[in-house]
Amino acid sequence: MDTPLPTIAVVGLGTMGTGIAEVLALAGREVIGIDISEAAARQAVTSLEASTARAVGRGRITEQERADALARFRTYDTVQAAADAELVIEVVPETYEIKQQVFRELDAVVSATAILATGTNALSVTRLAAESQHPERVLGLHFFNPAPAMKLVEVVSSVLTAPPAVEAVTRLARELGKEPVAVGDRPGFVADGLLFGYLNQAAAMYEANYASREDIDAAMKLGCGLPMGPLALLDLIGIDTARTVLEAMYSASHDRLHAPAPVLGQLSEAGLTGRKAGRGFYTYDAPGGQDVVPDALTPSPEAAAGTGREIASVGVAGSGTMASGIAEVFAKAGYTVVLAARSQEKADLAKSRIAKSLERSVTKGRLTAEARDETLARITAAGSLDAFAEVDLAVEAVAEDLEVKQQLFATLDKVCRPGAVLATTTSSLPVIAIARATARPEDVIGMHFFNPAPAMKLVEVVRTVLTADDVHATVRAVCTKIRKHPVDCGDRAGFIVNALLFPYLNNAIKMVEEHYASLDDIDAAMKLGGGYPMGPFELLDVVGLDVSLAIEKVLHREFRDPGLAPAPLLEHLVAAGCLGRKTGRGFREYARR
Repeated sequence: MDTPLPTIAVVGLGTMGTGIAEVLALAGREVIGIDISEAAARQAVTSLEASTARAVGRGRITEQERADALARFRTYDTVQAAADAELVIEVVPETYEIKQQVFRELDAVVSATAILATGTNALSVTRLAAESQHPERVLGLHFFNPAPAMKLVEVVSSVLTAPPAVEAVTRLARELGKEPVAVGDRPGFVADGLLFGYLNQAAAMYEANYASREDIDAAMKLGCGLPMGPLALLDLIGIDTARTVLEAMYSASHDRLHAPAPVLGQLSEAGLTGRKAGRGFYTYDAPGGQDVVPDALTPSPEAAAGTGREIASVGVAGSGTMASGIAEVFAKAGYTVVLAARSQEKADLAKSRIAKSLERSVTKGRLTAEARDETLARITAAGSLDAFAEVDLAVEAVAEDLEVKQQLFATLDKVCRPGAVLATTTSSLPVIAIARATARPEDVIGMHFFNPAPAMKLVEVVRTVLTADDVHATVRAVCTKIRKHPVDCGDRAGFIVNALLFPYLNNAIKMVEEHYASLDDIDAAMKLGGGYPMGPFELLDVVGLDVSLAIEKVLHREFRDPGLAPAPLLEHLVAAGCLGRKTGRGFREYARR
């Protein structure tokens, strides 16, 4: 099986099959495209012609390279055409029956040394291999969509796969300019195994009417830096496909987080499978279209607006990084800001941190010296909350401890004038428990900024069952004025971002615990296959393992789902004092500064 694999057959010329064929042809391989549908084969040729023409127009390949690649791609309507292929990659519909039939037919056609690869992302490679007369030559080769652009390829071995076959396709993946990651045979493998659990939770969150589709998607893009929101991504993948993957994952794991959200089944049965159908969670301009068009669920600007309270001055309580960042944001937007800490010294130190931040912005050309001076002049450092007596909006950014916050809000209740809005920046504590520390819970709301506050665009606006309508309208209007994107969510653990992010991070830790994949492979898989700006273990070490564990415990306590229980490895690292970058060691070791 030690072969350069010069001739490769691709069975199934849908979007993925065509993309894989393009990658292979541009890399100098002779590509045999096979599809029982003549229309699909013609569309594959048309797509390849259009895609390579765009590549020429962008200067990525020459006209001659395009001509050579097109000449290397031939289409057929029978698997008999794969007789001379050294490698066959099937990307037919995601069912055992269809894939097993393809493997049986290939067994009768290909040479004894040919490698057979399945492009499945959900089905058992071992079960598919068992249908072959030569199971040792069967493996998984999971490309990601769009194949020409995505760097990750998961090379999936079953217990039956011969090592030379794995070595051959791994070498091929590298020659194609891809990053191969070796994984074992389990539904979803690494990237989809983590991704689809997260997507499923987002669908369940939407189904529960906890937040709108627009707010869920905006929260994950702006709060986590993801290229797409989860519901838009489900529409792109195909809701029926996602349901199939989740069914396979649940049958293997029996984890309730993998049990497909009912809404996925309802949309699939209705034929609302996403972009390909023209409608899924969103409505598109046409079947197969990319442009979202308004529908009955699209929020109107008038509906989001409301009559709020006048806000001219803002008090920010706290002296840490988040407090100084929030104070900077408000001052830049023109608000008069009082920054109060437990002592005048701490307040002055926080203001000096803002001065340094503004100076960096001037150095980088993002801010003028005049704007820097004006912003700093709007901020008054105070050593007591008594300075909040006349503020219109008080925002606390102190330690994430319920008792500490309740004490602070009890003080704000006495200090702040009647009608002032009181906001907490908590990321995990119940806002209502904080609000009840005051005699005016209707004036209390959550404003969850993300770190670093000056750079991050998202604010989760957390409304309790007692929050007044005009308080909610006020905070949304303020978010817009300070150039942040507000998303509405109810008062439950994790709000939107943490409720979706931390179960994903927890599941990544469980993969390592089970010795399924390495830290490096998991991080690479999520960055290259999911477009994540950071891998889960990079992110955990940045956030802090103690902070992550605390959030996991809050989520587990609130929802009582066994799948949300913190991974033991996370608890052990925290107990050992390995908290991430801040201690020099977490999941990885870091040089001390």
